[in-house]
Amino acid sequence: MCEFEVVLNGETVYKDVIYAKAEGKNVIVKDVLGAVKKFENCYIAEIDVSSERLTLAST
Repeated sequence: MCEFEVVLNGETVYKDVIYAKAEGKNVIVKDVLGAVKKFENCYIAEIDVSSERLTLAST
């Protein structure tokens, strides 16, 4: 399985993400244990499967 690390402003802010959803000006992610984290005023800038990285950018 592919788990992503979430990067925002050049820093890793969350790990082991298996689900991401853009919802308006927010991004909601879930980790392998089912914990949910909401990043407000962000959008998905890049998904890199080979590096297992999900990059967010502020709006």
